[in-house]
Amino acid sequence: MSILHVLSHSPFTDTRLSSCLGLLGSADGLLLCGDAAYALQPGTTLYGELGVRDGLKLYVLEEDLRARGLELPTWARAVDYPGFVALSIEHDKVNTWL
Repeated sequence: MSILHVLSHSPFTDTRLSSCLGLLGSADGLLLCGDAAYALQPGTTLYGELGVRDGLKLYVLEEDLRARGLELPTWARAVDYPGFVALSIEHDKVNTWL
């Protein structure tokens, strides 16, 4: 069973992203939206951790990436809202980390 994990809170204010990373299965995907896109800020510890994680299926909402002036790393994939819907359909479950 695959799960799409959706995070929207800044990864620098709590431990949701770290907790999520500890639970990700090999078939799971991780979508960063809202302030969670700041995890892709170069030079941060989280950026380094995400970049070296083998097999991580990492997605970010393109609109949120641009709104925060961030560039897409080569190891992540930007999606638009229709892409978000497609990811939700591709996975068996969607877990939003509130």
